[in-house]
Amino acid sequence: MAFAVGALLNGAFVLGEAAFGLYSHSLALLADAGHNLGDVMALLVAWAASVLVKTTPSDRYTYGLRSSSMLAALFNAVVLLLITGAVAAEAVRRLIAPPPVASGTVMAVAAVGIMVNGLTALMFASGRKGDLNVRGAFQHMLADALVAAGVVVAGGIMLVTGWLWVDPLASLIVSAIIVWGTWGLLKDSLDMVLHAVPPGIEPAAVRAYLEGRPGVAELHDLHIWPMSTTETALTAHLVMPDGHPGDPTLSAICGDLRDRFGIGHATIQIEVSAEADCALQPAHVV
Repeated sequence: MAFAVGALLNGAFVLGEAAFGLYSHSLALLADAGHNLGDVMALLVAWAASVLVKTTPSDRYTYGLRSSSMLAALFNAVVLLLITGAVAAEAVRRLIAPPPVASGTVMAVAAVGIMVNGLTALMFASGRKGDLNVRGAFQHMLADALVAAGVVVAGGIMLVTGWLWVDPLASLIVSAIIVWGTWGLLKDSLDMVLHAVPPGIEPAAVRAYLEGRPGVAELHDLHIWPMSTTETALTAHLVMPDGHPGDPTLSAICGDLRDRFGIGHATIQIEVSAEADCALQPAHVV
């Protein structure tokens, strides 16, 4: 519901902000409208991903569509950077020959943006700790409220001083803030798509835990990767010369991995001989 309401509120605001930006010749408003359009797309894509991750696994998609949430994050980062690049290029052109700007209109519309983005951020505040998609939406909306506040300040400066170059300068500052915030999203989403170990999980600690289990003589073929923005998987081979420890022990290990490290989908293979010819034993083999 939060995704739907947030997308509706921001979609309506984007249309109004773009219209007033064209009317007032304010690139700062148009820059913020472009950014907010990216936010609407982000909310819609994140919403779709939150539905797709619940898809039942099939013969072809054996994990379901859980990774769609990672693709959504990557898509949103790329779109935001493209929009920001176009706005920054136009800002440079307007710095050379700034057109007249209706400063009062700029301030009024940006003030509405503070309220819309602030309200949307509040809707995601309670769920931001358990889901990267929700946390990303919260941080994005909160940043937008701060950016809108900057546009209000720029409009006030133009109203008092008549300095028209403040508008394209403000849009460049907005663009820099967007790039700074989006770069982290791009990096994190690329890491997820490339199956890097999720942030907050220390591989050495997981390895030490598994190697420290009673009866474990060796550990190899350890892999930890994100299945989605909220789920993590693990596979590992445990060499246990005394024999298979039994299902209760494996269940206990999986429970510990879930409780201690947040790894909810663990698959453990038991090998009873250190001399077993396991093709995946060498560290460089995947």
